[in-house]
Amino acid sequence: MPDLAFLAAGTHVGIRYITPEDQEEFTAGVRASAELHHPWAFMPTNAEEYRRWTAKFALPTNEGFVVCERTTGKIAAGIAINNIVRGGFQCGSVGYGAFVHAAGRGWMTEGLGLVVRYAFGPLGLHRLEANIQPANEASRRLVRRLGFRLEGFSPDFLFIDGAWRDHERWAITAEMIDDRPAPH
Repeated sequence: MPDLAFLAAGTHVGIRYITPEDQEEFTAGVRASAELHHPWAFMPTNAEEYRRWTAKFALPTNEGFVVCERTTGKIAAGIAINNIVRGGFQCGSVGYGAFVHAAGRGWMTEGLGLVVRYAFGPLGLHRLEANIQPANEASRRLVRRLGFRLEGFSPDFLFIDGAWRDHERWAITAEMIDDRPAPH
């Protein structure tokens, strides 16, 4: 039975907060999508990793979402807003990963667009950043489609897959969003 209690919904997908009950479906999606994510991202593949990973969403500095197919409720992707800083900054860093069954269908574009609008609306953020390895063309195309701008290059920025990796810094601010629906 699909969970249609979405925070926001588009044509094909809706977003909701990630829950402990999502563990089995989410980790199965991550395992099935390992080739799609490697070497860019590493998400939880078992119950213990999932518990540790989702524990951070209990803190006010992190928000965790799942992107779900509207008709079935099946999880298509995970999106996190991490390192949220309030006060004069009102910024967070976004990370994401689509599951292989949803790849290439436009659902990640629609889902991340919904999260961006939710971040600038109910969450009250002003800016989101996405740090992307330069060779990750799919991720670069995704943020470009949503209107993120390339702002800089950070050498040896994140420790991923056993090494410090260079990243490009992409960002979007609330002023860059208009009232058009999220792209599909």
